[in-house]
Amino acid sequence: MDPSSLDRTLDKMRRDWDERARENARFYVNTERTDWTDQEFFASGERTVAEEILTDMTNICQGKDPKQMKILEIGCGAGRVTRALAGLFGEVHAVDVSGEMVALAQEALRDRPNARVYQNNGMDLSIVPGGGFDFAFSTIVFQHIPSREVIENYVREVHRLLRPGALFKFQVQGDPTLQTDSDDTWLGIPFSDEQAVAMAGACGFEPRYRHGAGDQYFWLWYFKK
Repeated sequence: MDPSSLDRTLDKMRRDWDERARENARFYVNTERTDWTDQEFFASGERTVAEEILTDMTNICQGKDPKQMKILEIGCGAGRVTRALAGLFGEVHAVDVSGEMVALAQEALRDRPNARVYQNNGMDLSIVPGGGFDFAFSTIVFQHIPSREVIENYVREVHRLLRPGALFKFQVQGDPTLQTDSDDTWLGIPFSDEQAVAMAGACGFEPRYRHGAGDQYFWLWYFKK
């Protein structure tokens, strides 16, 4: 992708998600319902953590105390999962391309001083301070990104920030029948199992586990070499 096309894609991602945040942020973060209450919305984040984190603590923590871990979340939206992560881990850093979403997440995390949220450019993690992260997580985020180049750059950036051996657990869009428009920031570019494996190798990860190839929610476990 040439630089001008990349800039247009990133700008469209930011504008589209700002607009969605203004329209109904919680619906676009979790489309189960349009009328989320605070309690119900953040309880749905707790369920995500119960299903995808608490069931996988051996891979995620690798013997560390969660309260001693520094973790990274990509695509935090309005803080639905971030709030739950902050209740479990010692230090949470999260990014989102949308300034509107970031403002909502910061409000949701006012009573979580161990969590920090940043607006990034939609492609890299230069805004995140430091490194040596113990774990990185992303759910229902890369499914919305229309550019393979953008996703692969995120993966390289996560690799840069993780400590050796740490896990990046995330989803990509795995159903090749879903994307209809290369400019669509709702149904993003699909990955085959082979493409997921190749991306891991190109970015310095071992793709130890994969689940859901061919589905919209294709989970990947990338361990930093």
